[in-house]
Amino acid sequence: PSEAVRGVLERTLGVPIFQEQVMQLAVVAAGFSAGESDHLRRSMAAWKREGGMEHFQERLVRGMRERGYAREFAERIYQQILGFGEYGFPESHSASFALLVYVSAWLKRHHPAAFLAALLNSQPMGFYAPAQLVQDARRHGVEVRPVGVLASGWECALEPAADGAPAVRLGLLMVKGLSEAGALRIVGARAHGGFATVDELMRRARLDKHELKCLAASGALESIAGHRRLAYWQVAGVDTAQHLLSGAAVDETDPRLHAPSEGDGLVADYRSLGLTLGRHPLALLRARLARMRLATAEEVRRLPHGSSVRTAGIVIGRQRPDTASGVVFVTLEDETGCVNVIVWRDLGERQRRELLSARLMAVYGSVEREGEVVHVIVRRLADHSELLGRLGTRSRDFH
Repeated sequence: PSEAVRGVLERTLGVPIFQEQVMQLAVVAAGFSAGESDHLRRSMAAWKREGGMEHFQERLVRGMRERGYAREFAERIYQQILGFGEYGFPESHSASFALLVYVSAWLKRHHPAAFLAALLNSQPMGFYAPAQLVQDARRHGVEVRPVGVLASGWECALEPAADGAPAVRLGLLMVKGLSEAGALRIVGARAHGGFATVDELMRRARLDKHELKCLAASGALESIAGHRRLAYWQVAGVDTAQHLLSGAAVDETDPRLHAPSEGDGLVADYRSLGLTLGRHPLALLRARLARMRLATAEEVRRLPHGSSVRTAGIVIGRQRPDTASGVVFVTLEDETGCVNVIVWRDLGERQRRELLSARLMAVYGSVEREGEVVHVIVRRLADHSELLGRLGTRSRDFH
């Protein structure tokens, strides 16, 4: 409607995105003073909770009408300002977020191993749990090596690999229940030579039975004790007080215990580390899921727009933004990747139990595709969590 308004809104295609734009609009189009425009900014941030915007409507409309703008345009600007209060923020915040996104994307593309190690060392944070971060990195060619008392430091770190690209060694911080002090004692003792037995590890690193059990549960003792059951056996034979006082040895004779099954190993991995470096849990269930005619995430990604689809995955996140009018966005993961799912409000209310409690969720719906971006619009949900058995999975849910 005017060059003054064009100067404020042209670069954002006519829509006020930043707080500064709304303040400028009020000044150039409605004659607000700098103090009045700042008062408007503060009121926008709180009006949804506290109200208080009504007295600005008359002031804005009157000021814009006095400067030759149509009432319809003035009212539309006021409505945009009300809507802006739900999402708007300062331009400086936008620049900061944009820089973080750009740097993160560059690091993930060019240094994926370092990116993964840094994210794991920074947990808890963000939307994705360590299990999803590791799965995604491995799908993108990053080698991830298990936690072990002969190789791991406290934090996850990079190690050289045969192909020249660095591998990620999981750190002892991933072991549930192990203190940083205990882990650092292991690293310090290892600097003077490796450990041949659990008994030697305990004495030299001054570990108690709780710390040894945590290490056994995580698989971190496999390099010196064998598989988890043998590690537990050896830990069970350790009397910490006896060793600390007398240095006596323990009979660690191999009792010929069978190694845990793949399923038992997965359960133990998730329980102790929150992730697995073995096969994805749904890879073990794929034959069963295929008989149920449930597609993989990779198969869903190849379907054309509008296709009917049925798929399933472990729930790794649920989001219900305030601005989404009750819509819930669910992310499902299987051994081939992730599926983004949209659950409309009425369906969410009808199937609230399945939506909120399912750990392994099946969805029936249609594919919505825009370029490479694919969603599934859901018509029906099903809870198949019983197929996971004792496997402990957790989703990150945000509102």
